[in-house]
Amino acid sequence: MCKVPFTKVALTYEAQLQLLRDRGLSIDDEPKALFLLEKISYYRLSGYWFPLLANKKDHFFKPGATFETAFKLYCFDKELRKLFISELEKIEVAIRAKMIYVLSHEYGPFWFQDPALFRDPVSHARTLSKIEDEFSRSDEEFIVAFKEKYSNPLPPSWMILEITSFGTISMLYKYLEPGRSKRIIAHYFGLSDRVFETWLHSIVYLRNVCAHHTRLWNRAMSIRPQFPITPLKTWINNTSIPNNKTYFMLSMIRYLLLTVNPGNTFTSKITDLLEKYPNIDILAMGFPADWRDEELWH
Repeated sequence: MCKVPFTKVALTYEAQLQLLRDRGLSIDDEPKALFLLEKISYYRLSGYWFPLLANKKDHFFKPGATFETAFKLYCFDKELRKLFISELEKIEVAIRAKMIYVLSHEYGPFWFQDPALFRDPVSHARTLSKIEDEFSRSDEEFIVAFKEKYSNPLPPSWMILEITSFGTISMLYKYLEPGRSKRIIAHYFGLSDRVFETWLHSIVYLRNVCAHHTRLWNRAMSIRPQFPITPLKTWINNTSIPNNKTYFMLSMIRYLLLTVNPGNTFTSKITDLLEKYPNIDILAMGFPADWRDEELWH
């Protein structure tokens, strides 16, 4: 395919609205549509009217496509991201706590500094550098107090890893040498260490998607967390589902919550959200038609 220069120019809100009309999108409430174009932006909203297009090359809409339908899809996606963030917080805190506890008891409070515990010296050095940067920037009271009192270059893991990003936590686990401690951490969450490693990476990815408010609902993720081969807890029976779509990620969260928050109401939260937006195409999210029959969701 021959590349060409980008020649489009910025359009006013009114011109954007007229362009949508010219392409066949029905707009019943013009003031509301103009308000949303101003507050959200044409380009961000375009991801939500994309499924309404009949011709995705020329951007003409299907008969009956409306601006309101696209906006409702945007609202659904926004609530879905909030649901993800709420549950991911619980999971991240629990993973952080378990890693600190297991590895500190096995190797001492400064295990994260020991290159002998990691399989890739270069990656470990890079990860440690990130931890040092986070330590130098932190204004947390307990970090400031540590700097004033102790001569160590870094605090023990139960302090420093409280201010470390979850992406860095994920890298620490990834590059740990395979062994007993790594397995103990993964098994606590009902997984093998290899599968758990891919799930950690997926959590970081999902967190970034949600934090940047980007489209999630029908996203084809660029990561593919592994299916548990011998799950220690209830998992989905349908192994033909795509592992880079939203349904798999929801299943992953539900599975981890069986350990982190056994009495959780995650299933009802998902059900309520789907009932609030009954026109959502859940097949585009990777849901199988019989997903409610899976024991995981009971």
